[in-house]
Amino acid sequence: MSQDIAADRLETLRTTVTDLMPGVRADLEALTRIPSVSLDSFDQAEVDRSAEAVAELLRAEGLEVEIVREGGRPAVIGHRPAPDGAPTVLLYAHHDVQPPGDEKDWDSKPFVPTERDGRLYGRGAADDKAGVMAHVAALRAHGQQPPVGVTIFVEGEEEIGSDSLATILEKHGDKLRADAIVLADSTNWDIGTPALTTTLRGMIRVVVSVQTLGHSVHSGMFGGPVPDAITALVRVLASLHDDAGNVAVQGLSSGEAADLDYDEARLRAESSLQEGVATIGEGSILSRLWTKPAITTIGIDAPAVDTSSNTLVPSARAKVSVRLAPDEDPRAAYDLVAQHVRDHAPWGAKVEVTLDDEGGGFSADAQGPIYDEARAAFADAWGTEPVDIGVGGSIPFVAAFAERFPDAAILVTGVEDPDTRAHGANESLHLEEFAKVCVAEAVLLERLGRLGS
Repeated sequence: MSQDIAADRLETLRTTVTDLMPGVRADLEALTRIPSVSLDSFDQAEVDRSAEAVAELLRAEGLEVEIVREGGRPAVIGHRPAPDGAPTVLLYAHHDVQPPGDEKDWDSKPFVPTERDGRLYGRGAADDKAGVMAHVAALRAHGQQPPVGVTIFVEGEEEIGSDSLATILEKHGDKLRADAIVLADSTNWDIGTPALTTTLRGMIRVVVSVQTLGHSVHSGMFGGPVPDAITALVRVLASLHDDAGNVAVQGLSSGEAADLDYDEARLRAESSLQEGVATIGEGSILSRLWTKPAITTIGIDAPAVDTSSNTLVPSARAKVSVRLAPDEDPRAAYDLVAQHVRDHAPWGAKVEVTLDDEGGGFSADAQGPIYDEARAAFADAWGTEPVDIGVGGSIPFVAAFAERFPDAAILVTGVEDPDTRAHGANESLHLEEFAKVCVAEAVLLERLGRLGS
């Protein structure tokens, strides 16, 4: 059971956060204007500039701050020691962002934060610079005197797989050790309903390469008896699902999601599934989204339609994203997928399967006093009870933290909502919900301080 917090103290925190929000938003907009895309093809000086901006924000709140780089992009670590007898809380976010994509798909410039209808639009405005500012707002709400020890860790390469995170956790783990870890990179159930993310799917990404010929040949002269690589590749990809759309790879783990109210109409609205296009797979929608495996072809290398010639294509390849049940081992899953692909190579085509990326899933036993206080803090901020949810996406760094700090309570939270469109055009942050996120985190620090170490 959670503790009772005096009504006047809660009201003070709510009022304080409300008064702080104009400054918090201004700082969020300043961060959003920095195009800190961590992919190699973008200017990495901007990622450095973003790290420096985050460091300055943390220094202004009285934290001891350092920027660390362990072979990858810069991460920022800020720390304030715990008062006697109080626990330490680690607050995570990331300051790097996804590429903006084609600016023609945006209704306003991606790195010019713009408000429309109560939402702030811009690349990184939600994912995850709002996470950074939620942590800063919680510190400000306590007048730079938080009731717990606070370590803020803001990563600089989450959007490209957190390759150097393992080294950072190894070399700087003692600085990051905490009783509770708040990972602010997830979503809420809906506008007005907060959520604690308790499961995340794992993932692997593979490249399937198919070759049938030593070189291209005339499709009229040899078409018929000679198979082309694109047709062979399509048949391989089609074998990954059965006729109902279920994943057909044998041996992959599968689970059942919580029984929450989520119907097909909501799925269609949130995913933009076109009228007349059926959903695929069997079982509850949430199980298909959160706890069952999913396979998606995300890219194909083959001649473009506008430049193709009348030839049999000798080789083709596809990139395939495989989402895994939260408890699935990624390497074991890769072996199963690779064997399936090899077994379904048509007509003796040469097929290779290479592992492009991997990440573990996460499943929390979300019980105990810290989780009780987190749920109570959500209820204090929103005025409604939170729900426990799964997320179909993969956040590999969560598994990394769980492995490095097995005794810490891991709270996966976030600022997003179903219409945030993170990674897509017109990414946005719901400003009223963001204010509630900031209240919830300020109240959580208060509650954990009273809980003791």
